[in-house]
Amino acid sequence: METQMTTLSAGILLFLIMDPLGNIPFFLSLLKHVPPKRRRWVMIRELLIALGVLLGFLVGGQHILKLLQLKQESISIAGGIVLFLIGIRMVFPPAEGGIFGKAGEGEPFIVPMAIPGVAGPSAMAALLLLTNTSPGRTADWAIALLLAWLATSLILLSSTYLFRWLGESVLTALERVMGMLLIALSVQMFMGGVAAFLHMQV
Repeated sequence: METQMTTLSAGILLFLIMDPLGNIPFFLSLLKHVPPKRRRWVMIRELLIALGVLLGFLVGGQHILKLLQLKQESISIAGGIVLFLIGIRMVFPPAEGGIFGKAGEGEPFIVPMAIPGVAGPSAMAALLLLTNTSPGRTADWAIALLLAWLATSLILLSSTYLFRWLGESVLTALERVMGMLLIALSVQMFMGGVAAFLHMQV
């Protein structure tokens, strides 16, 4: 991930990581035991919790890196690996369903809808990388996060209609495409980190 990344491209990256289309069947299965009148409220609550967690990582990202004494190159390589694994699971989801495994029963709270459904470790790693690469652009990254979160929220809040309209096969195909894009971005991030590390050794 380079310092020239724009706010829009950062927003697209975060949107791909959040994977709202891939989360639709998983979220619907989580909410099937919740009374219909409470489903939208539960969804809004979990989305707001996820936004709060991600904003916390955005604001405190630099402090975390300084505390752990991690270099930018290490975060770039590690972030690339994490995003690659998430992309692989989007393209080849596990047999138990969804990239986060089986859904539980009862009303979900924080886990697994907010975390890791929306605010997953890959999104947190991406925010850490953004703040470490361009620490003076926190406002830009906040805008990118809000744009990605809004787009994700609109899709997930419309999940019932989208599932009926598009069907599971179309949603699955779209998730595969998003996974391929995420894999390409992860490889670029990994190669950028390796190149920066090798340049330091020269």
